[in-house]
Amino acid sequence: MSGTTTAISRQAADVPEGGAGVRRPGDVNRWIVLVVLCTSLLLVAVDATVLHVAVPAVSEDLRPGSIELLWIVDTYPLVCASLLILFGTLGDRIGTRRVLLFGYALFAAASAVAAYAHTPAVLIAARGLLGVGGAMIMPATLSILREVFPDRRERALAVGIWSAVAAVGAAVGPLVGGALLEHFWWGSVFLINIPLMAASLPVGRWLLPESAKGSDGPWDVLGAMMAAFGLFGVILGVKKAGGGELLSPLCWLPLLAGAVLITLFVRRQQRRPHPLIDFGTLTRAAFGTSVGCIVLTVLALVGLALIAAQYLQLVLGLSPLETGLRLLPLSVAAIAAGLIGSRLLALLGPRVMVALGFVVTALAVLCLTGVGQHDRPGLLIGGFVLLGFGLETTLFGCYESMLSEAPPGQSGGAAAVGETAYQLGAGIGIALLGSVMNAAYGPGVRAAAQRLGLPGDTGADAGHSLGEAYEVAGQLGGAHGEALRSAARSSFVTGLHVTLLVSACLLLLGALAALRLPRRMDSAGSTAEGEQGRSGHPLSQGVTQP
Repeated sequence: MSGTTTAISRQAADVPEGGAGVRRPGDVNRWIVLVVLCTSLLLVAVDATVLHVAVPAVSEDLRPGSIELLWIVDTYPLVCASLLILFGTLGDRIGTRRVLLFGYALFAAASAVAAYAHTPAVLIAARGLLGVGGAMIMPATLSILREVFPDRRERALAVGIWSAVAAVGAAVGPLVGGALLEHFWWGSVFLINIPLMAASLPVGRWLLPESAKGSDGPWDVLGAMMAAFGLFGVILGVKKAGGGELLSPLCWLPLLAGAVLITLFVRRQQRRPHPLIDFGTLTRAAFGTSVGCIVLTVLALVGLALIAAQYLQLVLGLSPLETGLRLLPLSVAAIAAGLIGSRLLALLGPRVMVALGFVVTALAVLCLTGVGQHDRPGLLIGGFVLLGFGLETTLFGCYESMLSEAPPGQSGGAAAVGETAYQLGAGIGIALLGSVMNAAYGPGVRAAAQRLGLPGDTGADAGHSLGEAYEVAGQLGGAHGEALRSAARSSFVTGLHVTLLVSACLLLLGALAALRLPRRMDSAGSTAEGEQGRSGHPLSQGVTQP
């Protein structure tokens, strides 16, 4: 690694391009840069789930309608996912650092508005602005990481830490929210963003390098808007499907419109001399397969996390804080997998590593089919540890292969594609696994209600979800109420087992898909690395591969 040190020392003596106020990747310690990037990424990831446990408190304070409450929860991930490609490709044109710093400022300001929102409409608007800020931050962190770590083996470790933070952030969101709600009002879940983002703004301006603007030609504003509205429609339709509205116009109309816009976007990019996204890159085995595997991985992660949280709280009767603590082993295992991921990747190669991650995750899911109506903490902890390790191993291998395959001048767009795959996987996971869960849960509850001689409407309401079944049972009271509660709990556990088996099948399909990845680490991304070296990029000069 002596060549890297020499190159960085040589760069530090020069005046950075673009003036003294703009740093290049070699001007500061790249590991400090990684800490700054991961801190901001953690807040963005936490915000996706931190509000889930605060929904009852928000409902009691602001009195939103059912539609307003749905938008309060969904606006942030929906807006964020829709704008990832827009801001990722914009960073390739005007500089990723500039987009990232503006995202910091917007995220802090929107957090303040959300914390002190006095009406549901204000909170929904603030959550939308948080989504805009998150869309600026998420692809920018991965793009800058690509610039700061030109050596693939060092970058592998950095990507491992980055992907662990991304996975852990969503998992610890309910834990953070539960801990804050034990002592403060619901707005505190947003206030924690302000000091960290406010500190990241000057620190980022001083430390973070500006990415090399490798994309020529004007920014395709119309194409970026087509991608944004197309993704908005697709993700909105998927969310509606997950809520049981598959046949509703509110589901299939956004899906259809979004699919048309994305198709037109792809055709437009293929005709342009300077596209926002080079779809030729997506056809490469390493990049396209990595994106597909990210969707499958997150599909399992988010769908299972949602159902696991319901199981822990509604079946076992744990509080939100206790639920977060039970899920903590998953986060710890994910962090461990991220830290040793670079060694595993060098030892096993992308193909074996990603396939192994899928197999370990499937094994964890099959182990969790042993849970029932009574608490089995040892089985849960063991299953969550395997689940966290397997999921992070898979995500790490996918992100590293995808990032290494991307052309240097399009790292922002490539990062945006990966993050969009993550968000799509989350939406599809909730829709697909939620539908499987409902299909397995509902009939058993309705049959029990019929045996008890309850009216059809009562049985239908109880068959929607376990929470509604508990409400119906509470209204009935007595022996009938207790019998319905017991039947609903039993049906939920049965539905959980069916959902876990479906997840295991999907994960094993992911292991088969991973066989299209390169066998060895050096073969993936060799084209991109070679192009970077020939381009005369400052980071490619004097770098010695270990």
